[in-house]
Amino acid sequence: MNIAISLNDRITTEEVVALYRANQWSSAEKPVQLINALRNSHSLVTARLAEELVGIGNAISDGHLVVYYPHMLVHPEHQGKGIGRLMMEALGKRYFWFHQQMLTADGEATGFYERIGFSRAGRTVPMWVYAGTEH
Repeated sequence: MNIAISLNDRITTEEVVALYRANQWSSAEKPVQLINALRNSHSLVTARLAEELVGIGNAISDGHLVVYYPHMLVHPEHQGKGIGRLMMEALGKRYFWFHQQMLTADGEATGFYERIGFSRAGRTVPMWVYAGTEH
């Protein structure tokens, strides 16, 4: 499997929405906001297999101290093949020296993030105001 990982890829609304729908993420129902959010992230990582977008992730950061990874998706047909790890490694090369790297993991995804070095943040409790439906 020849996966192309990029931090400089161009994305289209159609392919992004298709990937989000395949993962049943509610942000697919807000395509204009979704594509603008991704394109205006501090970093955007993509994974392509034969030119098809099979993974995407982004980072929001102050550029110096803190980075937050809000989205990391791999198409369900390609999960478990190391694509998410490759995308996180690409982002990690940019942010490895930051004081704080954060994300919110849901359900079985916590195991993936623990395997790549993330851990629970002490007694920190995740909190949010959220308009989605998939959680």
